Amino acid sequence: MLTFVLVSAAGESGGGQPVHRNHNLRIIFAVTLMAVMGAAVITPALPEVSEELGLSAGRVGLLLTVFTLPGVALTPVLGILSDRLGRKRVLVPSLFLFGIAGGACALAPGIEALLILRFLQGCGAAALGTINVTMIGDIFSGNDRDTAMGYNSSILSLGTGSYPAIGGALAILGWHYPFALPLVAVPVGLLVLFFLHNPEPEGGESLKQYFRDIRDSLKDRRTAGLLGATLVTFVILYGPQITYLPILLDGSFGASPLLVGLILSSASFTTALTSLQLGRIARIVDGMTLVRIAFVLYAVALSAIPLMPALPYLLIPTVIFGVAQGINLPNIFSLLAGSTSSESRGALLALNGMGLRLGQTIGPLVMGASAAALGITGAYYAAAGLAATMFLVALVIIRQPA
Repeated sequence: MLTFVLVSAAGESGGGQPVHRNHNLRIIFAVTLMAVMGAAVITPALPEVSEELGLSAGRVGLLLTVFTLPGVALTPVLGILSDRLGRKRVLVPSLFLFGIAGGACALAPGIEALLILRFLQGCGAAALGTINVTMIGDIFSGNDRDTAMGYNSSILSLGTGSYPAIGGALAILGWHYPFALPLVAVPVGLLVLFFLHNPEPEGGESLKQYFRDIRDSLKDRRTAGLLGATLVTFVILYGPQITYLPILLDGSFGASPLLVGLILSSASFTTALTSLQLGRIARIVDGMTLVRIAFVLYAVALSAIPLMPALPYLLIPTVIFGVAQGINLPNIFSLLAGSTSSESRGALLALNGMGLRLGQTIGPLVMGASAAALGITGAYYAAAGLAATMFLVALVIIRQPA
């Protein structure tokens, strides 16, 4: 325990130990893999669920909606509770609820029970994607925090890239089987309970002072700008990239589902490789400059996609997009984690998580409205304009602290 306290205070990973060898970080990686499992692993099974239960495409889509919806409201509440009660007291029950409710979906007799269990699973998932990065902010500081956030983002990208294949393989056995995979969260919860040693916030200040500190953080234009950058990032990720790129590839190039998957995977794996290098990059370039670089790269990639003359050339802008994502997400998490004390870090990162989920929700809607007005090519230029606008905001309004 003494070693761990020194790690926390100095920002070192055990007296010069490499960050990736910190056993607490490895446990956090397991939590991260749970955080991205709930949607990605069941998506390949949705056609089988629709067929077996006699559901329309719109109704089967509710299995994703009822899972993500609780997070919009619960994420900030659970972030506050993690500041006041402690990270593990919120994280461990969340993992158990996520795993047990998710695993029970495999035994659901019909769509009504399945929707209820997915809602409960979503309640468990609400804290996972924010408390994991909050704990990284608690344990590490300085360049070690940048490095750890980069590693965590890489793990997240590998999970999102791998889970659809795992879910598809399990769905061959039957639609129930992908729903059973979240049971893995139960042993992960036990791992966190007994083996994760993280510095917990003291929570000594009054509730009034606590909320005053949060309000002051949000009044800081740098913090507000970073929260806005997360929202914009997920609007352009879930709008142009995830939702509409497959439509563009099919309509313009007649791409097969396999080729679409390979092109999308190229972005995910580029993100993973770039995130691994964030610690090294952050030693050379400051955090706010990295935010600006990322949005320039987003704008370049999105404006280039409609100009590609043949399918193989699309790998160029998708790889550029993956590099931007690999720089941007872990860097923003690290900047936000370092901008506040441990006593209010959970709430701030939870607000960031709420913006993330909001971006996931409205991204396809914004892209769809742009495509209806401008055509799908024009919508990509509009998305590039949004990224360029965020670059200008980062350049003019959001400043690196002195």
